[in-house]
Amino acid sequence: MLHFAARSKKPATRRKPSITFEGTSKVSNVRPQQIAALSATANQSTRSPFGEHDEIGMLNLITASSRRAILARADAGTVYDLSMDLFPGMPSWIYGGDLSFQIWLSHTPHGRLVDERMTSGKAAHETISDSGDTISMYTHCGTHIDTLNHYGYSGEIWNGFNERDHMGSRHWNVCGADKHPPIIARAVLIDVARAHGVNVLPDSYGIGEQDIREALTRQRVTVGLGDVVLLRTGRIRMWPDAGRFMLNEPGLNREGAEYLARQGAIIVGADNVALDQLPSPNPDNWLPVHTYLLAEAGVPIIEVLNLEELAAAKIYESAFVGAATRIRGATGAPIRPFVMPLL
Repeated sequence: MLHFAARSKKPATRRKPSITFEGTSKVSNVRPQQIAALSATANQSTRSPFGEHDEIGMLNLITASSRRAILARADAGTVYDLSMDLFPGMPSWIYGGDLSFQIWLSHTPHGRLVDERMTSGKAAHETISDSGDTISMYTHCGTHIDTLNHYGYSGEIWNGFNERDHMGSRHWNVCGADKHPPIIARAVLIDVARAHGVNVLPDSYGIGEQDIREALTRQRVTVGLGDVVLLRTGRIRMWPDAGRFMLNEPGLNREGAEYLARQGAIIVGADNVALDQLPSPNPDNWLPVHTYLLAEAGVPIIEVLNLEELAAAKIYESAFVGAATRIRGATGAPIRPFVMPLL
C-alpha cells in the first residue's frame, strides 16, 4: 500500500567527488556514474565535463550513432503529439508577473480593402483575401523547454558562465535555445500516477527516488544513459483551469531529480507547469529541481507535456523527436515534441 506523504530531500551540503569524461563524443564511452551531477556542490553551478565552452550539457550525449539507432527502431506509422495548444487565457506564469500568451490579427482581408495600403489596387483586394497575425508571450508559456541559462546560483549558471560577463542588455549570450540541437533520443515514460493507482497525483506530492523506482519496476523498463525522461503526474487533466493546474502541483523533488541524473537522463520533462513539486519543500529555494538539473547536472527541462494518450496506450519506451524554437539567448522556447513507439 502506497501512502501519499509529500517526500522531500534536504539540500546536500557536502562536496561531491569531481570527475572527468573521456571520449565524450561517443555515448558508449560514458558511464552513468560519470554524470556531471556527481561533481556538483549544492548551491553552486557545475563546470561542464564537456569542456569550458560547453553550453548544452547532457545534450552532448546525442550523437549521429545514437540518433540512427533509435530512429531505426521507430514505428513512424504511429505518432503521439506531446504538445499543448497556445491560446489567450491559457494557464501561464501571470502569477509571477510574466506575460500571458496573446495573439491578434495584424491585418485582415477587409482591413486591407479599407486601408488600401498595398499598391495592388482595390480590385485586387476584393479578390485576394490576406490575413496575418502577431503574438507576444513569455518564453515559458505552454509546452516549452528550459535551457541551461534559466536558473543558477548567485548570478552563475551551468559551466561557470556568469551574469556579469555573459549577459547582454537583451539576453544571455550563452546557453540559449539557439544552441540546442534537434533532440532525437530514446524516451522513457514514467507513469507515477498510474503506479499509485490514481488519475492525478495529490496536490503538492513530491516524486522521489522510490516513486520512480516503483513505477519503472511496474512498467518493466529502465532509464539509461542518453534517455529523455517523461514524468506523468496526471496534472494536465486540470488543463485549462489555471487555478487547478498552476497551484500546489505535484512534481519532482530533488531526490528524484538526482536519481534520474545519475541514471543518465539528458532531459527531464513532465506534464505539469514547473516540473518541481509546488510549493517547494525548501524554504531557501523556490525551485530546487530547476537549480539542480540546470545549474548542477546540465539537464534541460521540458514542461506542460501532454502524456495522457501515451500513458493510456501504455507505451513506456519510444523514439523522441523535438526541437526548440531557435530564439537567440532565450532561457526557454516553445517546443513541439512527438514520440513514436518502438518496433
